[in-house]
Amino acid sequence: MQNRPVKTTTILLLSGSTRAGSTNSAALRSAHANAPVNITTILYDGLRELPAFVADADDDELAAPVIELRRLLQLADAILISTPEYAGTLPGSLKNLLDWTIPNGDLYAKPVAWLNVAAPGRGAGALATLRVVLDFATAEIISDACRSIFVGRDALGDDGLVSSEETREQINDVLRSIAAHVAARAEEVAVTSGR
Repeated sequence: MQNRPVKTTTILLLSGSTRAGSTNSAALRSAHANAPVNITTILYDGLRELPAFVADADDDELAAPVIELRRLLQLADAILISTPEYAGTLPGSLKNLLDWTIPNGDLYAKPVAWLNVAAPGRGAGALATLRVVLDFATAEIISDACRSIFVGRDALGDDGLVSSEETREQINDVLRSIAAHVAARAEEVAVTSGR
């Protein structure tokens, strides 16, 4: 029996925060810096540059940041989102990003998970709204990979990354869960198609 090469899973990391000291962004930067073997991460940093969503914009009118966002979404096998909660819901900047994915169906059947780094009992409003939007976009929510891992400001080192090895490992476990889901889905498709 021939061994199949191990496929690398590409995960796009999206922070819903525009703050420089965001623990959501720090958690994703830590995931990017310490990703497990066979997982490639793309750290998205274009949230501030995205223009306001225009529902009837033609493809030839799209701004460069929107085109780049769509390119990265196509490259990714899956997406991990970490977002704060503002005024009981998603930050407007993240909702704007998600709005840009709707016309082209960029999230159609795309595996997505989220990481809640807020203190226990917080962030529920943002996650509830995120689920509604992802369901509308027909993304595939990976429930097993959606985790709450508290990351306080005192958990960050001088480099701005999560300093706790235990917390970094918990974040890596989220990435591994996403990769396992993507691999299982690919295997299911291969079996179904007879390959």
